[in-house]
Amino acid sequence: MKSNTLDSLKYPIGHFSCPKEISKEQLHNWILVLENFPKKLQDLVVNLNDTQLNTPYRPEGWSVRQLIHHIADSHHHSYTRFKWSLTEDKPVIKAYEEKDWAMLTDATTAPIVLSLNYITALHAKMVYLLKLLSVEQLQLEFIHPADSSKVSVAENIGRYAWHSNHHYAHIENLCKREGWL
Repeated sequence: MKSNTLDSLKYPIGHFSCPKEISKEQLHNWILVLENFPKKLQDLVVNLNDTQLNTPYRPEGWSVRQLIHHIADSHHHSYTRFKWSLTEDKPVIKAYEEKDWAMLTDATTAPIVLSLNYITALHAKMVYLLKLLSVEQLQLEFIHPADSSKVSVAENIGRYAWHSNHHYAHIENLCKREGWL
């Protein structure tokens, strides 16, 4: 497979790019993505059978099932990072090995309804919190240990709106290519 084709399968909506100045409107739009994502994802995958759920979205990629469980895991970490940022002074977050987590038995075999229900509850709590943040709280930061980069609460909202759309596009594009929609 050509590298540009593989790259478009890996990043169907492109890479995340955070604007230098994050407007109120941009934040509102990102939070709206997070608010609507659980239902949008559930509507996309609810009728997929086990064979379809176990299909990788790209060569050497995760299956749809693994993607759904990864979304639950990743967004759980994001919610915790928001809380740390809001309650500690520039905390150094705990990174995790997402590729290893995606290979654990729960990610490869568990019913997707477990993670779909979790994503619904988690996003409801997350969105409730994010809608109430002050301008000062949105500027609070955490530090990522991989490169010591500082990530603001506002930027992390954007990252996870992107992350939601990114993995949704993986699944939607697979469904379109396979004629499942």
